[in-house]
Parts: sequence; C-alpha cells; structure tokens
Amino acid sequence: MAASIFLSSSLLKPPMETLTLISLPFRRNLSSLRRPSPLRRTPNPNFPYSSRIQASAHPFPVAASEEALMGFITGKRRATEVAHSVWKSIIQKGDTVIDATCGNGHDTLALLKLVGDESGRGCVYGMDIQKSALESTSSLLEISVDSSEKKMVKLFSLCHSKMEDVVPRDTLVRLVAFNLGYLPGGDKAVITRSPTTLLALEASSRILIAGGLISLVVYVGHPGGRDELVAIQSFAASLPMESWISCKFEVLNRPACPVLIFLYRR
Repeated sequence: MAASIFLSSSLLKPPMETLTLISLPFRRNLSSLRRPSPLRRTPNPNFPYSSRIQASAHPFPVAASEEALMGFITGKRRATEVAHSVWKSIIQKGDTVIDATCGNGHDTLALLKLVGDESGRGCVYGMDIQKSALESTSSLLEISVDSSEKKMVKLFSLCHSKMEDVVPRDTLVRLVAFNLGYLPGGDKAVITRSPTTLLALEASSRILIAGGLISLVVYVGHPGGRDELVAIQSFAASLPMESWISCKFEVLNRPACPVLIFLYRR
C-alpha cells in the first residue's frame, strides 16, 4: 500500500516544482505545537499563487495525530478516523464548529464530544439536504448524549453551500467538516456535487477563524466523485500561501480509496 502526503500551495502543479514530500512517521516535538487561540475572524485575501510552502517552516497540526496517520498508511485506520484525530488537535472546548454533511451523524457526534463542556458554550451546526440523514443524526444523538449536550447541536435541512444563512454573522467558527459522496445506506443517486461543494468551501473560508481548519473526506469511488476531488484540489491550490496551508493524503495504488484534504488557516 502506497500513500502520498503533500503539503502544498498548489496541488495541481508539477510535483518537483510545488510539492514538499514529508517522510513518515513524524518525529516532531509535539510540546512545541501551540493550540490555536480564539482569534477574531479576518477577511479572506485573494492573493495570486506564489512559491511552495516548506513543511518545516510551518508545523501543521496533523503532526499530533501520528498514530492515526500511520494506521491510515498501513491500511489499519479509516480516513474518517484520521480526520477525527486531526480535529482533536484543533478544536477547543466551547468552540463553534460545522458539520457540513451530517450523513448518519457520526461526525456530528464526534464534533459534539470535542466542543461540549459544562458551560454549554460549545455549538455544532449540522446540515444535510436529505431528511433521512437528519433523522439518523438526531436518533444517534438521542441515544448517545444527554439532553443538555444535545442542545448544543443545531440541525438544518439545508445544502452546505448555504451555511452562512444559518450561522450568525459574528460567530467564530473553528472547524468545518465535510464527508462527501452519498449517504451510506441511502440513495446513491443523491451525491454531493462540485458546484455546491465549491460554494460551501468558499463560505467556509469566509467564516473560519485563524487557527481553524476545513476538513474534507472525499469519496472518489462513485460516478462524479473523482470530478469533485479535482474541483476541490483546484480550490485548495488557489488559496494564498500567506494565510493557508493545503494538505492532501491519498492512497496511490487504491484509486477508490477516500482522499483526505485539510485546509488550515494560519
């Protein structure tokens, strides 16, 4: 099993010109990684593409998830497990986060466990266009958390491209999570598509605070999945290196394996 781990300001440029390959396992001093502070939202600049990012210059929080990442590389851990592990390095108690594709609710529940505290300040905004997905999410929360925790979750029957319609304007969002493709156990003809996913990514980039993360698990084994990945990579490549780090994890010899993409706002 082969895997690629790239840290890049342009995921579509020739590898020798723009990509920095990181050898694994990571051996960084994790105590040197500082958790992001709750900074205020800043505008998203539109700088042109510039030179490559050197991994050693800007530590990415995935370094704290070595075990999950090595499990993914050796085929023992799922892509979603790696994503959840990375979230733990980003999210703080009391944060506001977004589950842009609720699905069956497992990501929503994982996010709730990370943001929830005794003060009840944490909040998870969850959205999905399929009513059955929201019902599954609500049912999972009902049996998994108490009533006070469930109040921290706000579910909306809404396309993820419309997230700014439900998240209050001055809300400081720490993380936006996407689990793209179709609903497991649902209608496989209903899938996430490039146009609305790109709109959702643009919205995410506007509301995310510095030190925040856009997390994507992209399923490419179904019709349209590979096209969606290409569109996401193009978006990631367009982000200015001065304020973003774009990171991609892909299993090269299993073309149907989910692809992980993390967009970290510095």
